[in-house]
Amino acid sequence: MALKIFSFFSGSGFLDLGFEENGFTVDFVNEYSPSFQEAYRYARRRMGIPEPRFGYSGDVNYFLTEEGKRELKRDIRIVRREGDLVGFIGGPPCPDFSIAGKQKGRDGDNGKLSQSYVDVICEQKPDFFLFENVKGLWRTAKHRAYYDDLKLQLGRTYYLTDRLCNALEFGAPQDRDRILLFGIKKRVARRLHLRIGNFPWDAHRQYDLDQVKALPWPAAEPFAVEGHRACPAGIPEELTVQHWFVHNHVDTHPNAGDFFTPRAGIVRMQTIQEGDDAKKSYKRLHRWRFSPTVAYGNNEVHLHPYRARRLSAAEAMALQSLPEEFCLPPEMSLSDKFKTIGNGVPFLLASGIAQSIQDFFNQGQI
Repeated sequence: MALKIFSFFSGSGFLDLGFEENGFTVDFVNEYSPSFQEAYRYARRRMGIPEPRFGYSGDVNYFLTEEGKRELKRDIRIVRREGDLVGFIGGPPCPDFSIAGKQKGRDGDNGKLSQSYVDVICEQKPDFFLFENVKGLWRTAKHRAYYDDLKLQLGRTYYLTDRLCNALEFGAPQDRDRILLFGIKKRVARRLHLRIGNFPWDAHRQYDLDQVKALPWPAAEPFAVEGHRACPAGIPEELTVQHWFVHNHVDTHPNAGDFFTPRAGIVRMQTIQEGDDAKKSYKRLHRWRFSPTVAYGNNEVHLHPYRARRLSAAEAMALQSLPEEFCLPPEMSLSDKFKTIGNGVPFLLASGIAQSIQDFFNQGQI
């Protein structure tokens, strides 16, 4: 019995890649943006990953129409006839719940997509699912009420468990919190003798978040073009920006030259210290620290630690802990490149959760 994935809100496929690299097969991909969908195809062609068996789709709400429901049921039925389990994974767009966003919540255009995803899950009843979103849906009172409503709807069919995870815990060089909600159909859990209380959230967690943040990370220091700084003692180098730049060979990566060149503002860039990342915009990363959340919308600018420019797409993907062979299409616009990178789930976080789901099912009688 294999675990087959139907992916929703796939973006360029960072979350999916974590599953693909850990024994899952992605049979179906849903992504509204044609540009992101083409990036998904392009990256996987280069990496030799097969096309999804049931192809690609656009608007998730199509699967709430009678025609769309029939199509999805047909594909799921094919997989189940082969004796495999079907899982849905997805992270609906989240600006309406983001603490830094406009806080429109469930009434925003993006906020409504969380309800659409839950409605599709409840209609199609996959054997298991993963719902991923920003911490604002968990920690902001009015959004938490919405989240609890979604869980109540799902809880009629599924046993549920959730956790607020941080990318640093899984080895990605980025301080990024995400809600992860996992559900398994009650009937499937009973058949396989699985207990949701045994879900191994921490099995592939590499670091304790509080301990990592308490380490003696370097403070802001004067900016110097190509200036040398040795890695200080007492910190895990593998969680630093510079380690991942070297690890992913960002200077020779196909997307190395993909960065915005400002018409003005070079002088301002040169005045910002290495490691001064406290402002909303014009954050300069420190080479020997981890990055703040990789996000590039709303005029948020992240600067290279020791070069007078913004980060390249290759560098941003390294901070998302993607394999260096993952590339974005050369014809993709810079805006779309940085949007899809910022929207994505850090690869090592996705990989760790995929492994935890595998471990959970391996406890049963598959």
